[in-house]
Amino acid sequence: MRSPELYFCQTIRRVGLWLLVTGGLLVSCVDPLALSPVGKLNVIVVDGALTDRAEPQQIRLNRSLSDPVTGLPGSLPITGALIEVVIDSATIITAHETGDGQYQLPSDFRGRTGHAYQLRFTLRDGSRYESSPQLMLTVPPIRAVRAQFSPTALPVGLLDNYTAGHALFIDTQDPPGERNYYRWDWKEYEKQVWCRSCQQGVYAVNAILPGVYKDNLYFVSGDALYEDCFIPPPTPDNASEFGKPLVPRGVWGYDYYCRTQCWEILTNYALNVFEDRLTNGGLIANRQVAQIPVYTREPCLIEIRQSSLSPEAYQYFKRLQDQTQNTGGVADTPPTALPGNIRNVANEREIVVGYFTASAVSSVPYWLDRRDVTGLPYGSILPFTGSTDPFTPTVQGDEELFYALNRRLPTREPPPPYTGPRPTPKLYIYGGPPRPPTAVCVLSNSRTPFKPAGWRD
Repeated sequence: MRSPELYFCQTIRRVGLWLLVTGGLLVSCVDPLALSPVGKLNVIVVDGALTDRAEPQQIRLNRSLSDPVTGLPGSLPITGALIEVVIDSATIITAHETGDGQYQLPSDFRGRTGHAYQLRFTLRDGSRYESSPQLMLTVPPIRAVRAQFSPTALPVGLLDNYTAGHALFIDTQDPPGERNYYRWDWKEYEKQVWCRSCQQGVYAVNAILPGVYKDNLYFVSGDALYEDCFIPPPTPDNASEFGKPLVPRGVWGYDYYCRTQCWEILTNYALNVFEDRLTNGGLIANRQVAQIPVYTREPCLIEIRQSSLSPEAYQYFKRLQDQTQNTGGVADTPPTALPGNIRNVANEREIVVGYFTASAVSSVPYWLDRRDVTGLPYGSILPFTGSTDPFTPTVQGDEELFYALNRRLPTREPPPPYTGPRPTPKLYIYGGPPRPPTAVCVLSNSRTPFKPAGWRD
């Protein structure tokens, strides 16, 4: 439900690939820059980070490929791989595939400081890859967190030139007598009330019975649980199955409220790494670790994560940070994909993008009440104005987050009765729960039905 460009920037700053071509336009994570197609591309992209926390330990594999005709790159998940993590060159832990290109270690597994971890994976064609071993180092706790609102907190161009937000700062005590390397990330939890969008279809709680219709108008609901979008093919121009309802062509769809509580998960869009060369053993004070847009008027929860890095991982992410966040613009840094610490065992010349890390994490939840905000939130600025003037007509209430993430207002399926001048839906469903139904909150990397620790009702 979020901007694809924003989601891409969040992803590539973890794994090390900094450009994407979509529709002929090169999208960078600094400023958009129109360039010609970049030619042939075929690289494996690995996103994997072990932590010492009781949380899902996930590895993602994708292949970035050029279109054979246009040369424009896209991304495909790598499925069916054998993923293993080797502990101290002795114990092997195997991951299982939870989704296309997504692999997860056993639910009770977590890293431990002082131990070395190595990623190994084998593709379906037998190609074998491995990372360099990563020693999990300790990390000091976060001592304090502060937030400060500013109408110019965000980089220009990040959200349609909307810049209002909160900068978050932390204090932490750097351990003396040793070199330490840090990385800061954040997760933002926003209360979500819209759980599903169905394009060219409608949401169905129960499965729709195949080949069963009513009054040449209705598809018929069965009893088996479905909980997904029902998207029948559009009716052909010159043919139709007898009794089958017409399915319109064109661009249309509906959005559905959540049935239960649900939270949207938004993550940082910038890298933030640091070495203690100048502050060894001292207090790291007022370190800015997050810039949180004012998406809505409602409070939100920010999870701030302070992670340890190995010296090699720090150098990798520092180079990537310098490339992707150069304030001079994209033209200051030639397009490049940084190879990480993962190699093809049989072909050292193959470039593999991404860096496998093993980090201890100090995590602090911070309740951001947004009471100090002035002006309109990003989710309230209507497309026909772009104004932040407090008197401008705004998006209302529970539509703010939806609009902030989608840049359109939700489209509700018209409810019955379907009589007289009342609006009617594009598809009719007979039986099942009352129309329009509510949708389930599906657990994913960007959404959770489970109340986050630190959330205030």
